[in-house]
Amino acid sequence: MAGYRYDYDVIAQWIAPGEKVLDLGCGDGGLLRYLIEARQVRGYGVENDPGKILACVKNGVNVIQADMNRGLVDFDDGFFDHVIMSLSLQAMHNTEGILAEMLRVGREAVVSFPNFAYWRHRQSILNGRMPVSRSLPYQWFDTPNVRFFTIDDFEALCVRCGIAIHKRLAFDEGKVIVDEPNFLASVAVYRLGRDDAARLGEKPGEAASVNQPHPA
Repeated sequence: MAGYRYDYDVIAQWIAPGEKVLDLGCGDGGLLRYLIEARQVRGYGVENDPGKILACVKNGVNVIQADMNRGLVDFDDGFFDHVIMSLSLQAMHNTEGILAEMLRVGREAVVSFPNFAYWRHRQSILNGRMPVSRSLPYQWFDTPNVRFFTIDDFEALCVRCGIAIHKRLAFDEGKVIVDEPNFLASVAVYRLGRDDAARLGEKPGEAASVNQPHPA
């Protein structure tokens, strides 16, 4: 499948067949297309880039043009089973607001993001340059990213906002990282819920018990 990424398998395992799914910053609709085929979801995408919206239409994906930084006011509370934001959270101006909106309109949220504390990124900064990598592919002067944060930063934000971390998986170029993910992982994927689910008492690393997906 064109545009396939290794995190698609992880996200698909967290979604039951036939669910209602909203994909924020859906790009060309590749993830939704995958979930429709693999899990028969009823999927909708939100995107603001006209070129990417056209790509979604060509991909057979239902897409709505909207600026996510303004919230999800067009969607009712709890309308979706899962709301996904894959590798787009770092481009949001109102990070706390969009996370709250995802958990308002969805039963659970799934987010993934590049880890700025990844050891190769640290090495690049030590060498005097902003990092450029597969997970952070842009130069400093043309990046759409407005937030540069780490796995530890994100988990601290979840505590602050009362967001329950149900599961976490961390990767380095498609390989699952269990030990020291804030240092060794380039990307992290989270399954999140509202604070009433925090009573489970699981640590994020302990809850991450899914099979390793095959690489792209």
